[in-house]
Amino acid sequence: MNEAAGPPHVAPLTRMRRRVALWFWAMVVGAMAAAVTLGFRATMFGLETLLTGHGGELVSVAEQIAPWQRLVICTLGAAAAGIVLLWGRRWAEQGPQGAVNVDYIDAVRHERVDLNNRMTLARGCSALLSITSGASIGREGPMVQLAAWLSTVLGRALPIAHHERVTLLVGGISAGIAAAYHAPVAGVVFVLELALGFIRPSAIAPVLIAAATASGLIYWVVEPAPIYRVGPVSTAPTSLGLALFAGLAFGAIGWAFLHLLDWVRALFSRLSSPVLRLTLGGLAVGLLSMAVPQVWGNGYPLVVQALSGTQTWQWLLVVLVIKVLATAVSSGSGSVGGVFTPSLCLGAAGGAVLAQWAALVLPTPWVGDPRALVILGMAAVLAAVTHAPLMAVVMVMEMTNQFQLTIPAMLACGVAYAVSTQFGAEPLYGNPIEATR
Repeated sequence: MNEAAGPPHVAPLTRMRRRVALWFWAMVVGAMAAAVTLGFRATMFGLETLLTGHGGELVSVAEQIAPWQRLVICTLGAAAAGIVLLWGRRWAEQGPQGAVNVDYIDAVRHERVDLNNRMTLARGCSALLSITSGASIGREGPMVQLAAWLSTVLGRALPIAHHERVTLLVGGISAGIAAAYHAPVAGVVFVLELALGFIRPSAIAPVLIAAATASGLIYWVVEPAPIYRVGPVSTAPTSLGLALFAGLAFGAIGWAFLHLLDWVRALFSRLSSPVLRLTLGGLAVGLLSMAVPQVWGNGYPLVVQALSGTQTWQWLLVVLVIKVLATAVSSGSGSVGGVFTPSLCLGAAGGAVLAQWAALVLPTPWVGDPRALVILGMAAVLAAVTHAPLMAVVMVMEMTNQFQLTIPAMLACGVAYAVSTQFGAEPLYGNPIEATR
């Protein structure tokens, strides 16, 4: 017998202590994700007020200022964001980690926890400038990035094993998603479907604890409601048929959106200077916003309007097309932010247009509640652009609290995913299977 191993009862007791300690640190990770989400929002609104003289949702701010002010704010804000990225890269080059930026999704796929401290901070500051100056990107992506980074900072400071540090990183990502979108289950499914493809049994409890803690703090302490407040949505007898059609239509739309993003990124990549790229991108978005102020921000107000059914399909279609162009330009020029929420906006506005078209040619009982198509559109486009249909179903159901639409949403997302993957579109977060080979 190996005496160094100690009595037989010591190892199980030690394992239990380590597990309980990891569960505690998972709660800390969840609390940090909630705190960084709230802190990012507060900083964003404060900077927005400083830049524009107005507070509140970005679209309402854009509508309150003159068109020329939108142009100036977009252009100068993008230029400042580019300067911060350039300076941040030089600052990072002087640090121990260099200027290499490790994405949190890639880090999990390769079981790394070395997220770059200086680059993460620089990109976070750049994101704040881009978002508050009207870039057509999501603010949630930087929130999740910061939550993931904080979890690695904590993990590297603790005397724990490497795989436990990776577990805290996974918990940080799921908690960031849970806090930003009020979707704790989707946060867990996100890392399973997009980051890991699998999960160690020992990591299940910490990841669930982190997501639940973050979501609980946001839900009970700050905002006790889903992110989109929608009354009960009824289903029609033809809901599965409409879901099938929505899957086909929005799968093609998601595929086209991915290719548009790739094309615009390739176009901007010809410019070597991040300052020039972001400035030109901000100028383009500013010009678009002079005509349509609704392109500012992540598209949240447009989703709300689509769900309310207060706008005509003509107005929605025009705003949708310009919003897609603005998002492609903002993302393609290198603005730090996500296109996750803009994808939901694309699906919501497209679903509202489709519902109004269907009402013109089909009997009312066949169409049913038009909000159902809005919600199915959100889920289907998200599935098409992320190639994560299960996450898309769970997330949209949680964000709208319309779980009675789960079955048609599953059909729509499955079909949209099949259409998008059939024609070789590269998903937003890369291929998790290929990434781990």
